[in-house]
Amino acid sequence: MTSLIDRLSAGARGAPESGIVEVFNAGWGREDLIPLWAGEGDLPTPEFIRDAAKASLDRGETFYTYQRGIPPLREALAAYHRDLYGRSFSPDRFFVTGSGMQAIQLAVQAVCGSGSEVIVPTPAWPNITAAVEIHGARAVTVPMHEDDNGWELRIEDIEAAITPRTTALFLNSPCNPTGWVAGESLLKAFLDLARRHKLWIIADEIYALFHYGEGERSPSFYDIADDDDQIIFVNSMSKNWAMTGWRVGWISAPAELGQVFENLIQYSTSGVPSFSQWAAVAALTDGRAFLTEQVARARAGRDCVLKGLKALNRVRVAPPQGAFYLFFSIDGVTDTRQFALDLVRQTGVGLAPGTAFGDGGGHCLRLCYARSQDQLEEAVRRISAWLPAI
Repeated sequence: MTSLIDRLSAGARGAPESGIVEVFNAGWGREDLIPLWAGEGDLPTPEFIRDAAKASLDRGETFYTYQRGIPPLREALAAYHRDLYGRSFSPDRFFVTGSGMQAIQLAVQAVCGSGSEVIVPTPAWPNITAAVEIHGARAVTVPMHEDDNGWELRIEDIEAAITPRTTALFLNSPCNPTGWVAGESLLKAFLDLARRHKLWIIADEIYALFHYGEGERSPSFYDIADDDDQIIFVNSMSKNWAMTGWRVGWISAPAELGQVFENLIQYSTSGVPSFSQWAAVAALTDGRAFLTEQVARARAGRDCVLKGLKALNRVRVAPPQGAFYLFFSIDGVTDTRQFALDLVRQTGVGLAPGTAFGDGGGHCLRLCYARSQDQLEEAVRRISAWLPAI
């Protein structure tokens, strides 16, 4: 007799358990918990953003609204991108989604069908490969190369993975979890490759402002692409403005795709609540000072954990160029999943195991350093005291 699970779709049955959530569940509820496993900081959403949502609620804006997003938010997104990238943007190319994760799901749904393939450099945030495979496509992972200077993506490895079934290339830069940042020359090679093979690019540039090299932001496809290139940008309010719990994201894509994305939004969530969208408007228009503070805290957090972990003389890590994660290995630790579970249960420090991030990163652990200096110093102290016992 078959089980109920056996009667579900293959996509649902094959959805992987999150290795990050497993550690989360093992440590949740501890009073002494220092949760560095997830991609979020410890600051609550600023008051001016919360006030914008409250004002919307007070206006009674609790009804269905524009599927593509309220006009003021799409206009604010266009202005934000104009200021950041130094070129004009039409509000017509922005589509508001119920989180960055939904933006990825809709992008995958738009360009992939059953049996198609999406190339994903790894280590990578696990949700992208899961989103691809839940929709009946196949995620083809291409491991990056690691040395003492950090991680490197080789364009020849990407090209070698292309088959007649390939429909899209995914690129996350700055990268979660490695902190790697694609330079402009690599982005040009990536775009040229996609153009030659008539492939879509799904570009995740969510950490663009968490960049520790020259300039205010990381290099972007916006710097080199034409408006009608086959690029779908996915992004979120979560990281920049401490809005992880609000679940507001966006897609940026050629305006002619507008009706397609409106339809996909309609048949998934039927739009994002108005009060959440007005919170996003406030963040985009009035949030520059807070964003500057966020990046400065992340830079200080990066320096703090690098100094503390390198002092152990057992840690291999290169300074991340962007995002807000340290992706490091520890001499003698071969099972990072078990290590992360033991660490959180015995010390209260929550790290994400590298096994959660696909090929090439299983020997590493991910630490989110977008937190207060006191918490990071205490986490390093606990790890330092516990390591000699294992």
